[in-house]
Amino acid sequence: MRILGIDPGLQTTGFGVIDADGPRLAYVASGTIKTNKVAAGELPARIKILYDGIREVVARYAPQCAAVEIVFVNVNPQSTLLLGQARGAALTGLVSCDLPVSEYTALQMKKAIVGHGHAKKEQIQAMVQRLLNLPGLPGKDAADALGLAIMHAHASVSFAAMSKQTPLARRQHAQFRGGRTY
Repeated sequence: MRILGIDPGLQTTGFGVIDADGPRLAYVASGTIKTNKVAAGELPARIKILYDGIREVVARYAPQCAAVEIVFVNVNPQSTLLLGQARGAALTGLVSCDLPVSEYTALQMKKAIVGHGHAKKEQIQAMVQRLLNLPGLPGKDAADALGLAIMHAHASVSFAAMSKQTPLARRQHAQFRGGRTY
């Protein structure tokens, strides 16, 4: 299964693509989509760059599903709104390509990759490098995106197993769009 991870941001959106075959993970690609060449006041133009960039990544690497980080609430409400719009552009780009999208918080990803929810960016970079046997550290935004893809690779197996083992109806929670059985 090919998984695309997205770490949304208005200035820099990270992406990471991995192949998962059971417990085996293989790095495919990673990088960033940057909107800093457009003036900060040109929000619609920046949103278009993100949307087009996500669609280009999907077209180039043909993932079968995507994992996106859920927006956290900042102290600054304006920053939260802008980040939410960038995340909306990323989600729209993914669903317009008919990809199933799962959502995870940064805390969930950090716990899954590093082992605790308050891990620093450098720790995530180092663990992603080790888990994917990369020759060097990935960029911070790309490492977060790869971490989301890795987490989804492991979580989706668990969610699928849980859905087969329980007679309960499947309900989707905002944090688990891939479906989590309660």
